[in-house]
Amino acid sequence: MKQKRKQLAKTSRTYRKLHRYVAIPLVFFMFLLGATGLLLTWKEQFQFKPKTHASSSNTLSLISLDIIRDNAIKHIESLNLSPEINRIDYRPNKGVTKVRFENHFTEIQIDCYTGEVLSVKQRTADIIEMIHDGSIMDFLFKNQSTPFKLFYSTITSLGLMLLSFSGFWLWLKPKQIKRLKD
Repeated sequence: MKQKRKQLAKTSRTYRKLHRYVAIPLVFFMFLLGATGLLLTWKEQFQFKPKTHASSSNTLSLISLDIIRDNAIKHIESLNLSPEINRIDYRPNKGVTKVRFENHFTEIQIDCYTGEVLSVKQRTADIIEMIHDGSIMDFLFKNQSTPFKLFYSTITSLGLMLLSFSGFWLWLKPKQIKRLKD
């Protein structure tokens, strides 16, 4: 019985060391993952995404995407920002098109009927999401692939899984040792 208790105590110390060696280097990344995850959960309440404006006139016919693209590029160039478009989110039911850009986090909302610029806002939620998944480094270094994102996500995920496993054993082993003492 005493030998079994000693073996459990030794195993518990091994898990404690493993837990510490994994947790200390990853503590910053785990905090960052938790904090950005929390912010993404509350992004609507904190208004990190620009609100979608509605078109004032939907009696006209819809204008072409070419006109919307040209208006967005002309407007973003007037702000001295890169005009390279990432995507155009076309919402004819709301009469609005959202244009997002490749090299910055600006979103322009354009009326689908008149071509008028309704809103120009920063997409804070996109920045938080990129920090959360590690792709912010790929964005900053202009990587076409995502090596930083893959490395960051893999290391933090494996670290969290290992910490969960070792944390469970750190909780269980003292209970087993105590039971053997009685």
